[in-house]
Amino acid sequence: MSDRESNGMTGMGQTAAPGPADLNLLRTFLAVHRSGSFTAAARALGLSQPTVTTQIRTLERRLGRDLFERQARGVVAVPFADALAARVAAPLDDLAVITGDDSPVGAPATGPVRLAGPAELLCLRVLPALAALVAQGVRLRTSAGLTDPLLDEMRSGQHDLLIATSRPRGRALSAVPLMDEEFVLVAAPDVAERLGGPRAVAAEGPAVLHGVPLITYAEDLPIARRYWRHVFGSRLVCPAAVTVPDLRGVLALVAAGAGFSVLPRYLCAPELASGALTLLADPEDAPINTAYLVQRPGPAANPHVDLVRDHLVRAGRGW
Repeated sequence: MSDRESNGMTGMGQTAAPGPADLNLLRTFLAVHRSGSFTAAARALGLSQPTVTTQIRTLERRLGRDLFERQARGVVAVPFADALAARVAAPLDDLAVITGDDSPVGAPATGPVRLAGPAELLCLRVLPALAALVAQGVRLRTSAGLTDPLLDEMRSGQHDLLIATSRPRGRALSAVPLMDEEFVLVAAPDVAERLGGPRAVAAEGPAVLHGVPLITYAEDLPIARRYWRHVFGSRLVCPAAVTVPDLRGVLALVAAGAGFSVLPRYLCAPELASGALTLLADPEDAPINTAYLVQRPGPAANPHVDLVRDHLVRAGRGW
């Protein structure tokens, strides 16, 4: 956001002014919310940036609430503003159609945001966090896969944003930490009971798992091998019985009693809480992996890319 934009981001100590909000103020608010920038909203609405700033300040005074937080590039809506946008978006867009403007209010001519990452992380964390943006007009095109091939595709321009399970090397891509994954060793209750449970694993080590099928994500066992090194201090020599390139499939097989696996805790937390899965080990220092939000350096041609990025960074603080 520019210096002039920041002038409108003062704290709301004023008493809310009486009377309903003017429709023009709500249109301007929705344009800022969708674009993530006072400057971009001004371009979309055909207004000057100071006019947009003044209108947002007027609306904030009437509501008695701040609507946006200043960021390095643009602004980010506060939760109250997200809720307000969800309420007014459809009526304002319908009104725009009635009056002859078929485009959503304040929506610039932008294409979809191309978002990539692990399938289970996209489905269980990322996409639900972006539901409000989709409802407000942001379009998404998602691709799922392993981090290394997706990084290669991103370097060639195929993706706008990428959730990576490792930090990319070099300066061709920029990355910020998004969330930490804790890994857990799990099996179905009957399998765990047959092995002797966590006590047997703690007393005898991973040898008790000999002969039990290992269900994993990929042939090279990246998650399981890291867990073995970190928790047991040894090399995993057990081959995979089944590989599934989607950890939700691994979870389903393990919960059905097919064998054991190492999974992110966020993925199997409901099954652990319900008793559908059992922890086979409970180390004091569980292995953790950081997921990164990756983007090409420099300003994005599509303003919705920065809007999605900032929304995910904020959502990731609670994951």
